[in-house]
Amino acid sequence: MNQISIVGLGPMGQAMAAAYLDAGYRVTVWNRSPGKDDALVARGARRAASAAEAVAASPLTVLSLIDADAMRTALDGVPLAGRVLANLSSDVPDKARAAARWAEERGAAGYLTGGVNVPPAGIGQEGASIFVSGPGETYEEHRAALDVLAATDYRGADPGYAQLYYQLNMIMFWTAYTGWYQALAVARANGLTAADVLPYAGYTADSMRGFYEFTTPAVDAGDHDGSAARLAMCAASLEHVLHTAADSGVDTSILAAHADLYRRGVEAGFGADGTTRLLGLLEAGTPAKA
Repeated sequence: MNQISIVGLGPMGQAMAAAYLDAGYRVTVWNRSPGKDDALVARGARRAASAAEAVAASPLTVLSLIDADAMRTALDGVPLAGRVLANLSSDVPDKARAAARWAEERGAAGYLTGGVNVPPAGIGQEGASIFVSGPGETYEEHRAALDVLAATDYRGADPGYAQLYYQLNMIMFWTAYTGWYQALAVARANGLTAADVLPYAGYTADSMRGFYEFTTPAVDAGDHDGSAARLAMCAASLEHVLHTAADSGVDTSILAAHADLYRRGVEAGFGADGTTRLLGLLEAGTPAKA
């Protein structure tokens, strides 16, 4: 019988344990605070008395914790020899690399980093995916088990790369999600509801893929042609957005930061160029004059 251990039973860890139970695995679970495993145990999961007992129970332990520091705390003093850890907790790339070294120094047979691209409700569902990085042979050995949770997207041997790709997605997600609430604040200040705005929000979200696809080859080629959309034109549009929000009496700090970025690009002499010039400001602070 396939065996798996889950350490950390927040909503994500519980969803992972449930997915393994659904797939017929023998599941051992452990959580620092008691009670979160009751429903899983009722379904057939085995409750470990300690993190050490959980790790010893299975060749692969999946960790779902707040970050890599929490892993160190949970597994402090736990024998890791001969065991593989798949840390699917969110963190930053450098901490993921340090966590891999920490596990290796304590005798772990392998360490994989994962970035989960869906909320708990998406675990085990079609379309779900997880970025994974770490030793290729370790990934291949345990790929089938990880694929139970979501389709794995292997990003190479560097243990930090799964988190890098994950955080890139999160940059785009959080800025877009916050933009949704910013738009709703302006809408509500003007007597509209979220339901009034939703159809147009969906159109805008769908259209973003086209913008990504249009700018990707230009960015990679260092092409700053502004014939399709001049930076100065975009900066003017952002000023209109900023003033609309201000006139509505809502917080404008997020929009002001965006408007300032475009304004600085124009002031640096790039007004006639395309928006790809913004990368210069983001990568190196203030770009050189054109």
